[in-house]
Amino acid sequence: MKLRLVLAAVGAAVAFSAVSSLNAYAQAPIVIKFSHVVARDTPKGQAAERFKLLAEQATKGRVKVEVYPNSQLYKDKEELEALQLGAVQMLAPSLAKFGPLGVKEFEAFDLPYIFPSTAMLNSVTEGPIGRSLLKKLETKGITGLAFWDNGFKVMSANKPLRRPADFRDLRMRIQSSKVLDAQMRALGANPQVLAFSDVYQALQSGVVEGTENTPSNMYTQKMHEVQKYVTVSNHGYLGYAVIVNKKFWDGLPTDIRRALDNAMKEATVYEKAIAQRDNDAALAAIRKTGKTQVITLTAQEQAEWRAAMVPVQRAMESRIGKDLISSINREAAQPTARR
Repeated sequence: MKLRLVLAAVGAAVAFSAVSSLNAYAQAPIVIKFSHVVARDTPKGQAAERFKLLAEQATKGRVKVEVYPNSQLYKDKEELEALQLGAVQMLAPSLAKFGPLGVKEFEAFDLPYIFPSTAMLNSVTEGPIGRSLLKKLETKGITGLAFWDNGFKVMSANKPLRRPADFRDLRMRIQSSKVLDAQMRALGANPQVLAFSDVYQALQSGVVEGTENTPSNMYTQKMHEVQKYVTVSNHGYLGYAVIVNKKFWDGLPTDIRRALDNAMKEATVYEKAIAQRDNDAALAAIRKTGKTQVITLTAQEQAEWRAAMVPVQRAMESRIGKDLISSINREAAQPTARR
């Protein structure tokens, strides 16, 4: 795979060099390969298509955006390397992916129960904290363009998950994140790191017994068909950063870059508007199938989950940064975050 990425990067570098002059730009469209791992009809998938439409319209055809959903090009662990090598130009990886890259601060988004509302979350991603986090990616050859939402996560398994004790010894799939590993261990589960594209088969075969994700991802990947129970826990957030290869981005003509920036801003507004709607619809669809029982926690049960998982915040201070976690918690205390 690494050899394939290197060869792809060499090809991309040659192609980029060939169109580096203004004359070459005028002769052929600039191609942006936008790769992601989820289905086309998820919030991220729909927003990627909206960006394609807006970008091509805004640049009057000078840019062509090729969207590759469902891990068609690269799986979770491969896509960031592909971007850095120039094999693809744009990604929208989940925020958990940046910890293994060495930017551990992004793992703050994985902390359980740190975001009490969508409004508070937006005040973080759209404010100084979000901008400073995206800036940290530049040393990795990456430019951060925007944060996209996929909402709050639910838990699933083939047994009812009502209390922390119900997780004992369950093999639960997680993304590659030290925070998510600590979260599952705090519940007594055995976390298993798997690529998103492998989750359905792993659940079906029993390699893992449960998972966490947003309803829209569960439904579009048909995970509910191999899980008997879904618990609406809203314990954690799943979001994405839309990123581009920095060398590619910096090499674009100024007017093209400005047009793409504006297209991304419009696509981001669209994505945030549909994320909660699609998750609500997906949860209703899962319930309607009759194959999966949807559990809503009582106030007492929710308090037990919080008591089990909130200590993960303190345990991760040395990894993520105590000041960053404190800044996010202070933001949560602001009146605007309670709207």
